[in-house]
Amino acid sequence: MTAAPTRVDRVRAGEPAAIARMISRVERRGSADSAGVADELAQLHRAGGHAHIIGVTGAAGSGKSTLVAELTAHYRRAGRTVGVLAVDPSSVFSGGAILGDRIRMSALAGDEGVFIRSIATRGALGGLSRAALDAITVLDAAGKDVIVLETVGVGQAEVDVISAAQTVAVVSVPGMGDGVQAIKAGLLEIADVHVLNKADRDGAQKAYAELRDMLRFARRTDGDWEVPIQRTVAATGEGVADLAERFDDHHAWMARSGELDRRARRTAATRIRWMAEEIVLDRLRAGDPDFDREVDRVAELSTDPLHAARRLLGEPLDVMGAT
Repeated sequence: MTAAPTRVDRVRAGEPAAIARMISRVERRGSADSAGVADELAQLHRAGGHAHIIGVTGAAGSGKSTLVAELTAHYRRAGRTVGVLAVDPSSVFSGGAILGDRIRMSALAGDEGVFIRSIATRGALGGLSRAALDAITVLDAAGKDVIVLETVGVGQAEVDVISAAQTVAVVSVPGMGDGVQAIKAGLLEIADVHVLNKADRDGAQKAYAELRDMLRFARRTDGDWEVPIQRTVAATGEGVADLAERFDDHHAWMARSGELDRRARRTAATRIRWMAEEIVLDRLRAGDPDFDREVDRVAELSTDPLHAARRLLGEPLDVMGAT
């Protein structure tokens, strides 16, 4: 008798309902079934490593959502499957994503080759929640050829995207203040591709020239990727096919140069650190007897926060002043 497929089997088979449920479980990982989720994620992690992960970031109002929708439609016409993770601001009441996946990219609804999901930031300062990284693992194991991560426009702090994506696109538009918002936001250095969207607007040539001049002064060595500037008009689809080609060029360069492996190690290091932080924070919560005891001691001034923290983490205390 053949065993029934497990949830991991169904995710790997690309079943949309199984993918959706797995991502929901990832977002609720603090529940009683956290051990089961961790085991399933471990299996999915070993099954991944095939998708091209593209991060799309930039200033609010730059047309990222429209651009991602057009890019997704282009990939589908080329026969490639796509997972889209739209990282949205968290609701202050529920912690969930304010913008639902049904609101976004409604024209792609019903296409089984596309999976779209909104992920809440849940207060993550860099624009990404840890659940977003785990959702990438799920979509990668599900066999998506391309995973597009659209991050919330939060400005200078929005650099976490480089910890998740292999190719980072920074989107800016002409006619909004300084013209080159990417520079103002401190995002210039993280871009693998610069996208000048709404390039049919007045001031587009000036914004293009400013970006080009800034990139000329960027520090480069022989063999480095030469960051291109791609003009697009996402509302009409103009330039989107060329943008997809730039992304493919970057992926091919990474494979040739060894950068793909370096970025995989960077992502792995980030995820290990984030998981370690999560484990530590879970141990340092009110209600834990050891934690509460140290809180009382610090409040009573019989010890200091540093030594209290070291005791809780099992680290050796300084000989001088240990209390």
